[in-house]
Amino acid sequence: MKGRPNIHQDKELILKAQKIFWERGFTATSLTDLSVATGAGAGSLYNAFKGGKKELFKKSLEQRKEDFENFKHALEKSGDPIGLIKNFFLNIANADYNDHMKGCIVANTLVEMTFVDENLKEEAVEILKETEKLYTSVIQEQQNKGNLKSTLPAEVLGKYLITFWCGINSLRRIYPDQKTLKTQIELQLQVLH
Repeated sequence: MKGRPNIHQDKELILKAQKIFWERGFTATSLTDLSVATGAGAGSLYNAFKGGKKELFKKSLEQRKEDFENFKHALEKSGDPIGLIKNFFLNIANADYNDHMKGCIVANTLVEMTFVDENLKEEAVEILKETEKLYTSVIQEQQNKGNLKSTLPAEVLGKYLITFWCGINSLRRIYPDQKTLKTQIELQLQVLH
């Protein structure tokens, strides 16, 4: 992959870079790390991503937005969107050790960038707030249909799920075992009854 990546290769390059950013964070990832991980030389990376490491990192976060859109479409098509949300959280328990240690790149970015880079912090905040809006919308719709018994306001439950998401990404590093995580996740999801 030496030389200038083409558009088709750019997505593959972003995914490879995302993996290293996810493991190490923005600050601890060097251009050399990115070159090794992607197989592209430093010059090729700068030709493809004029904003350098920061632009490549932003593109990595944008990839998470793509995954969010896919999840959003799945919820729209689902006959049981609350069940789909619950399964999303429950599947965290089944991840392997490395995935538990990585946590969530968006939540990690929020923590890492809060006093380092306002723009990157805001990128993470935007993704989390969009996810919160999605949860709130689904919950409100399901409450209106009588499919969700909880009388807590949908806005409160949407924020709760984001709080839970950020918390579970720390807990999975403390207890990276399926049984503990499954028990904790099931406990937290009781609010969606």
